[in-house]
Amino acid sequence: MGVVALPVPTARRVGQGSLVDAAGLAADLRKRIRGGVRFDDGTRALYATDASNYRQVPIGVVVPRTLDDVVACVETCREYGAPVLSRGGGTSLAGECCNVAVVMDFSKHVNEVESIDEEARTAIVQPGLVLDELNRVTRPHGRLVFGPKPATHSHCTIGGMIGNNSCGSTAQWSGTTAANIERLEILTYDGTRMWVGPTSDDEYARILRGGGRRADIYRRLRELRDRYADEIRRRFPDIPRRISGYNLVELLDEKGFNVARALVGTEATCVTVLRAEVRLLPAPAARALLLLGFPDIASAADKVPELNKHDPFVLEGMDAKLIRYEKMEGMHPEALKHFVGRGAWLMAEFGGDSLDEALERAREVADKLGHDDAHVITDGKQRDQIWGVRESGLGATARTPGGGPDTWPGWEDSAVAPDRLGDYLRDFSDLLNEFGYGAASLYGHFGQGCLHTSIPFDLVTAEGVRDFRRFVERAAHLCVSYDGSLSGEHGDGQARGELLDIMYGDEIVRAFEEFKAIFDPDNRMNPGKVVHANPLDGQLRLGANYAPAEPATYFGYAADDGSFSRAALRCAGVGECRRHHPDNAVMCPSYQVTGDEEHSTRGRARLLFEMLRGETITDGWRSEAVADALDLCLACKGCKRDCPMEVDMATYKAEFLSHHYAGRLRPRDHYTLGWLPLAAAVASYVPGMADAVTHAPVLGRLAKRLAGVDPLRDFPRFARARFVPWFTGRRPGGTGERGTVLLWPDTFTNRFDPGIAAAAVGVLEAAGFRVVVPNAPVCCGLTWISTGQLGIAKRVLGRTLEVLAPYLRDGVPVVGLEPSCTAVLRSDARDLLGYSADLERLTKQTRTLAELLVERAPDFAPTLAGGDGSGDARPKAIVQTHCHQHAVLGFDTETELMKRIGLDAEVLDSGCCGLAGNFGVTPNHREVSLACAEQALLPAVRSADPDTLVLADGFSCRTQIDDARTGRHAVHLAEVVNAALRGVAPGAYPERDVALRPGVRHARC
Repeated sequence: MGVVALPVPTARRVGQGSLVDAAGLAADLRKRIRGGVRFDDGTRALYATDASNYRQVPIGVVVPRTLDDVVACVETCREYGAPVLSRGGGTSLAGECCNVAVVMDFSKHVNEVESIDEEARTAIVQPGLVLDELNRVTRPHGRLVFGPKPATHSHCTIGGMIGNNSCGSTAQWSGTTAANIERLEILTYDGTRMWVGPTSDDEYARILRGGGRRADIYRRLRELRDRYADEIRRRFPDIPRRISGYNLVELLDEKGFNVARALVGTEATCVTVLRAEVRLLPAPAARALLLLGFPDIASAADKVPELNKHDPFVLEGMDAKLIRYEKMEGMHPEALKHFVGRGAWLMAEFGGDSLDEALERAREVADKLGHDDAHVITDGKQRDQIWGVRESGLGATARTPGGGPDTWPGWEDSAVAPDRLGDYLRDFSDLLNEFGYGAASLYGHFGQGCLHTSIPFDLVTAEGVRDFRRFVERAAHLCVSYDGSLSGEHGDGQARGELLDIMYGDEIVRAFEEFKAIFDPDNRMNPGKVVHANPLDGQLRLGANYAPAEPATYFGYAADDGSFSRAALRCAGVGECRRHHPDNAVMCPSYQVTGDEEHSTRGRARLLFEMLRGETITDGWRSEAVADALDLCLACKGCKRDCPMEVDMATYKAEFLSHHYAGRLRPRDHYTLGWLPLAAAVASYVPGMADAVTHAPVLGRLAKRLAGVDPLRDFPRFARARFVPWFTGRRPGGTGERGTVLLWPDTFTNRFDPGIAAAAVGVLEAAGFRVVVPNAPVCCGLTWISTGQLGIAKRVLGRTLEVLAPYLRDGVPVVGLEPSCTAVLRSDARDLLGYSADLERLTKQTRTLAELLVERAPDFAPTLAGGDGSGDARPKAIVQTHCHQHAVLGFDTETELMKRIGLDAEVLDSGCCGLAGNFGVTPNHREVSLACAEQALLPAVRSADPDTLVLADGFSCRTQIDDARTGRHAVHLAEVVNAALRGVAPGAYPERDVALRPGVRHARC
């Protein structure tokens, strides 16, 4: 970090380029603000890209703690001549959230709801506030919400929405963000701080009398408005989604000279927004969805004007390509059952004061349309699943499955009048085919004429980049021929800034430049975006010179053509990993706790991308910046399921650790916890002695410290008898009428919780299976994988596969009880060992207990006492889904089995338990580990009724619940099913270290 050279712009635009003393600037910022000042290369790499095609490494990053920090940051940057960029969720698709500037990330701290006025239906909020968090606070006040709802609503910020003039599907009902802004508190680069909004003549006169910089701004804005008013009225298209350019229409007399709304959509190029007074609307109490099928997407668009006459709450369209891509990627399987046999669909949603009223409205519209393929979705859960299909559009199409091309933004959100959308789509489709871009899926906010698409541009060859530019220029002319807007939602940024003259002409573009200069005469606010824009094919994240390192790896990365660099490029920047609550997802637990970009899946993926690029991060696998970011990755694999791009950060972390520590000393816990199967095998022969060492007051703490284990953690006690010796010494049971199954003896169940395996044996035999265990020691290698000791893991897995091969070739299912180990057999083993016939058999034949019983014993249904309705109430349970069940194995069969045995189960929306194998056992992870559990799991356990069962199949989950002193002990589903067999209360179990005695079938139950 030293002197940073800013790009040298043309003299016509902003004069000569300049140098910034980054070291001095960072030092002064640290003196003046309370928040984070991060000018290290790792942080700069994190913020070098958004979700667009562009990459610009910032000077540094500031994470302000207060609004005073923001003011001080801008003041300090002004002293050094450093550009500034306000950033929200960082999901921008046009490049407006990356720049050679000091990036201010508001999302961690500057995110409060300061006040709510229920009567006026307004709220005052800070710019880093996430949309869903705002609505979570305001909804109890008469169902009031901030109306616009982009697909990124779980993690986009209000400041970002103001920057882009965001819309989303509900803008059909609410209008754009600009339409829902009452006032803004702004800060100019020169330090002027003021509230702006609609300005009456009297208010304008009062401002002029006050003099100073504020009066100068208002006077010059009025003069600009008067000079360009006629041209503004003539050149600005009157369509619902005119997002491109600055919102100069709002300065007109008929719009109330609204300075706040004129600044909405300026993409941080004019001012910094400190606060916003937002308008709130009462959301419909209930909604119903009407689904209409069509032969093609243009025919669907032709129906939009007729549907709009019925005032739908939202009206969305999507083509069959999107459905096909999501089906191939295994996304939303239940919802996709509604999308068959057609080329396109419209989704029209209608609101009402009750569900009956909403459904009646939807049915009435369906009848009036007389459409031959119309379905009203009456079930709320199905409706939400269907919306998931639409909201996953960007992620689902970014990398077309089945070996198809990668697709990119660049022309992803044009808009025309809704009644011209059908014809525009026909011409646009012809243009795509002309350039060979026919793989692009088409979808969007059709009720307002907005089209979304990701296009298979070739952005890594010189010819491909030239075609990219030619296509976008042609598309711009096509859109303008329909009196449309280059952007209907995502803004101009760098992707469309230089094209604004095509849409507006030179005179209005000059007005845009003058408008910016009124607020930012030195062009220090997010320069090179919207006006004085960098070339649309400049500063590309890839580009013709893109040549990342291609290192040899342990994992195969078959889905990424065997390339680790392609895996690191998988992240599309959508930001789903930046959710603040689990909300039916696991990803990303550490980000939910810290709120730091480096702890999101996206942040870690960006660092790996930069590591392989080798420019900002130059030390490759030895990078401490990458190691630090990955340190708080829990390897939960939530991203493998929840990320629309299926980024598998747990695998990438294991890969990185294997190279990072190659040939040098590892952390102590890598040896103790990584080699846990071997250590446990030795200790289980003398369990009493092992427990005495690990649990003695002084000796235990010393032993844990030497082992690199958190001394405040209670080490699990070894069972007095192991499962495998007990099993091999007992008399075989079961009729075997349903065949033979191999019960996988994982280390955790075998040596710590053998009663679970004994219970599973009882269940399987009662269901008619013959149970066997491997005839030699086996291990999945999980602990070596999670600590990055992949060479050992490969050898362990290879030997295990040799032991299992005879069983696999006989078609014997392998039944796993511990989800993390089962997931290795189902997934990781193939990625690590590569293809073999036996490995394919293992992948396909590995089942969970619930999967086996539901699939192969459909009539097996032991019922818990009271579960048949004979008692006062069905037995109740709260259920913690293990992360690897969520991400790899699935949980539907567990839910079905619980229902079958009469258990009234509430599956917690709790995300990761936070222990995550060895993660939560190390001292430096304790705080994050417990904070993850406190998100939802531990409060739910503490508040559960004493008669409610706590069920968790994962050893880590059960250990976390025990160790957090909740006073509750969680049980495994095998034990509950076994209790149903035996007719006992499902929570009535002796201690888990009870000895297994030969001849006792269900020792623990």
